Amino acid sequence: MDFQLTDDQRALRTGMRELLERRFPRTRLRAVVDGDAARGDGDTARGDGDTGRGGGLDRALWRELGAAGLFALRVPESAGGVGLGLPEVVLAFEEAGRALLPGPLVATELAAGLSGSLAAGAAQGETVVTALDESGAPVEHLASADVVLALLPTAVEVIPAEEVARSAEPMRSVDPATPLHRLAPSRTRPDQTDQTDGTGPADGTGPADRTDQADRTDQAGPGRSGLAARLRREAALLTAAQQLGSASRTVELAVDHAKHRTQFGRPIGAFQAVQHLCAQMLVRAESARSVVYAAAVTEDPGDIAAAKLLADEAAVHNARDCLQVHGGMGFTWEADVHLHLKRAWVRAGQWQSGAAAEEELAAGLVSTVETCL
Repeated sequence: MDFQLTDDQRALRTGMRELLERRFPRTRLRAVVDGDAARGDGDTARGDGDTGRGGGLDRALWRELGAAGLFALRVPESAGGVGLGLPEVVLAFEEAGRALLPGPLVATELAAGLSGSLAAGAAQGETVVTALDESGAPVEHLASADVVLALLPTAVEVIPAEEVARSAEPMRSVDPATPLHRLAPSRTRPDQTDQTDGTGPADGTGPADRTDQADRTDQAGPGRSGLAARLRREAALLTAAQQLGSASRTVELAVDHAKHRTQFGRPIGAFQAVQHLCAQMLVRAESARSVVYAAAVTEDPGDIAAAKLLADEAAVHNARDCLQVHGGMGFTWEADVHLHLKRAWVRAGQWQSGAAAEEELAAGLVSTVETCL
């Protein structure tokens, strides 16, 4: 099996990087981070304006990403999409992770392939979608979202964000550009009495007017539970791609600093201890890259779990080592290194934690052994 990128895939990755360098440069990232930090907890009002920074979300940029096809890469051409596959989405999300692009990118991409009036506009970047996982994980960018993609045990639904917000409370986020909300512990679903069966009251105020039952071709298993499991796996893989982008970027930052920072009359990169740190960072990033790219092709649950596990480790450990290479300067607010570490911590807990990935891998090994016996 050949995992080398095609010319079209390289062009897609290059185009995405150039778009983000033009529309989300370092100055824009710092404006988002410094603005949210000044507000104290990273939680902001709904960002409805073109340059509104609700949780670091720029609606104009979001629409431009939609116009560039980021959220419609897997939507069929017959439906107005690009008609590509999961590997291409992984490449694009790797670049988003490299740039520390804020926003519920994963949820919006997943929702772009779902039918329903509430999810309409996700592919074009007109509708901002965040996600609610039945595992009880925090919801990101709820104040900026229009709708919430709820992955429930037996259903996949799209719910207005205002409805979810009624039972949510803000929580402190280690990442200043990723505001988080947590639902009340007893309520995984915002309104458990509302079931969408398309039979609301005649006055138009029933659940059918507020909640869309998601519809998407399900190849992962029977019923809605199979679709939810498939979407969770895809979300874990796209999150791993973002982690991979961050891990690769911290390698670049560390190497660049080691080349230009001098001590005792020569660049610190000339010292073996620094060289070893940078080499270990590169090995982590490239090892994660191989597994993430392979998982994008196979879409195997075990491969995706391995990809998430290795990408999380690469992003977190590379950011820590990058801090070490930068020395005391790396711990300052003005440096960008700490932003990669904080975002990596947040992503590591999203969709599939390290413990959950290890359980998935262990279950696969047990199944293989039982098959061989």
